[in-house]
Amino acid sequence: MKGTNLGEFQELVMLTIGVLYPEAYGVAIKDEIREKTGRRVTLSTVHAALNRLEKKSLIESSFGEATKIRGGKRKKYFTITAYGLKTLQETREQREQFWNAMPEQVFQVNWES
Repeated sequence: MKGTNLGEFQELVMLTIGVLYPEAYGVAIKDEIREKTGRRVTLSTVHAALNRLEKKSLIESSFGEATKIRGGKRKKYFTITAYGLKTLQETREQREQFWNAMPEQVFQVNWES
């Protein structure tokens, strides 16, 4: 389907939403990606990906309760939609097909030389 292909970072964001469920919000997503991958990710980059994923109907958002700690602001939480989960599963299957199709000789090459 056109428009459902995931970029590498979008896939990471969606997977992180799943890992953090039901507490996936912008800062937590950014921090988890940094922790798991070692990548320095900005909050604006995460928000841009979240907006694109939501426009594709791969994720959805809802607001939590306002808190004093956040100055009365509410956190925006994200979850993966059924369509998003299907897309993630298809992406995983595609990647696995490529991994499984590589000949064994590829893994025996000395890549350091």
